[in-house]
Amino acid sequence: MALEHALLVALSERPAAGLELARRFDRSIGFFWSATHQQIYKVLRRMEDDGWVTAQTIEQSGRPEKREYTVTDVGHKVLADWISTTTPRAGFRSEIAVKMRAASYGDRDALLANIAELIADHRVRQGHYETMSARDYPEPQQLAGHELDTYLVLRGGILQETFWIAWLTEYLEAHA
Repeated sequence: MALEHALLVALSERPAAGLELARRFDRSIGFFWSATHQQIYKVLRRMEDDGWVTAQTIEQSGRPEKREYTVTDVGHKVLADWISTTTPRAGFRSEIAVKMRAASYGDRDALLANIAELIADHRVRQGHYETMSARDYPEPQQLAGHELDTYLVLRGGILQETFWIAWLTEYLEAHA
């Protein structure tokens, strides 16, 4: 996947100016595909040059004008074509897993402290996802279409955080 595809998804959901898109991205798709604001702006310009998006200049009272981006028909086709391609199995790359395996060769106490910090971070993110789920999808069994897709991706995030918390906690407790 390229950043372009993630931006096409976000803009298909709702047109946005660059700053708004970057903020929305940070709160949603950014949990699964990270990008800096500078990368987002650079890619938006390239997408506009390629005809995937169009930008409309909007005047703002007392503030500089902004450019709101919308997906074009070409952009919708690019996104649809990308969705239909086969996705390779995601690899598992984890620096902490390699450190855990190598702990006998270094400072295990420092590693255990790092793992405790990671568990806390994963709990915060899991709590955030669960709050979003309860707030935005109180009756998931009634969802369909785009809302169901979005909910199930959020569930994937919750399950992923559950995995990290359980696995790291098991390692930490085994060395307590």
